[in-house]
Amino acid sequence: MSVALVTGSGGLIGSEAVRHFAGLGLDIVGIDNDMRQEFFGPEASTAWNVTRLQDELGSKYSHHGIDIRDRDGLQRIFAKYGKDIAVVIHTAAQPSHDWAVRDPFTDFDVNATGTLNVLQNVRDHAIDAPVIHCSTNKVYGDRPNTLPLEEQETRWELATDHPYYDGITEDMSIDQCLHSVFGASKVAADVMVQEYGRYFGMKTALFRGGTLTGPAHSATELHGYLGYVMRCNMERRTYKIFGYQGKMVRDSIHSHDVLTAFEAFFRKPRSGAVYNLGGGRFSNSSHLEAFALCEKISGQEMITEYKDENRVGDHKWWIGSNARFQADYPEWKQVYDVPMILQEIYEANVGKWVPQK
Repeated sequence: MSVALVTGSGGLIGSEAVRHFAGLGLDIVGIDNDMRQEFFGPEASTAWNVTRLQDELGSKYSHHGIDIRDRDGLQRIFAKYGKDIAVVIHTAAQPSHDWAVRDPFTDFDVNATGTLNVLQNVRDHAIDAPVIHCSTNKVYGDRPNTLPLEEQETRWELATDHPYYDGITEDMSIDQCLHSVFGASKVAADVMVQEYGRYFGMKTALFRGGTLTGPAHSATELHGYLGYVMRCNMERRTYKIFGYQGKMVRDSIHSHDVLTAFEAFFRKPRSGAVYNLGGGRFSNSSHLEAFALCEKISGQEMITEYKDENRVGDHKWWIGSNARFQADYPEWKQVYDVPMILQEIYEANVGKWVPQK
C-alpha cells in the first residue's frame, strides 16, 4: 500500500491534493480538525469538503480529525502507516494576517511548531517520503513594496525593464523588513522545511504561493481573496478594499496548476528545494480588475467600501516568478488564468452563493 498523507485535507489545496493523489492510485490519509471554522467562523468551515471527499473516495480516504499541534496524536498516525507513506503534502496552517495578531501564540504553534511536528514524524517514520510544504510569498515581508512601482489607471506596475518585471525571484531578501505576525510564523516553518532537507538529507520542497485559489475554497473575508470577491458579488455583500486605491496586484494560481506542480516534485524530488509558485505574468490582476471581471461574469455590479489604511505587511504588488521551478520541471505548464478561475468559481457556486435575506 502506498499512502499520501495530507494535512489540512479539508482546505482548498489539501482537498485537491487528496483527489489528485488518489487519482494517481495512492491511498489517502487526511488530517484536518476544521480549525478554519474556529479561525473565521461557520461560513469558513471545511467540514462539507471532508464529507464530499469521503463520499467520493470511500475506503481510499481515511480521515483523522486531529490537530497538527498534537504531537502524540500525529505520532500515532505516522507510526501506523510508517514506510507505506509515499509522500506528505503539508497544507494545514493558520493563513491570515489579521487573525494572527489576535492570537500570536496559536498562530505560531500551528504554523511553525505544527510544521516541525510533521517534519520530525517524517524523519522518524518515513524518511524517504518527499515532503511538500505550502509556504507563502509573505515570507518576503513588505520588501516587495520597496520596488519602484508606478501607478496606472487600474493597477500598480513595474517598468518593463526592471529585473523583477517578469516576476519576483527567490533571491529577494527576507531580512530587515516587516512581515506581520503571520508572515513571521510562516518564515519559521519555511526555514525549518529547508533545514530538514539540507541537514537531514530529506526530500523537501517548499512552495511560496501567491494567491492560491479555486472552486473548493471556503472563501471568507480574512482568507480566500478571489473566491471572496466573487462571493461578495454574488451574495450582494460589501467588499472592503484596504488601501492602495484598490490597485494592488496579486498573481493567482488555480489549485489544478498547484497540484500538477506538486506531482512533478513527487516524481522527481530534491532536498531543500525552494520555489515561488503563483500565477506569474500568466495569471494576475489588481483588485479593480478582478471586480470588473466579476461584474462581467455575473452581470451584477460590485458593492465596495474603501478604507484608506492598508493591512499591515500587505503587498502593493506581487507577481512571482515560476522560472526556478520551470527550470527544474520543464514539463510543468499553467492552464488557468484569472478570467478562467473566476468563471469556474462563479459556475461552481451558482445557487449556493445567493443574496441573504
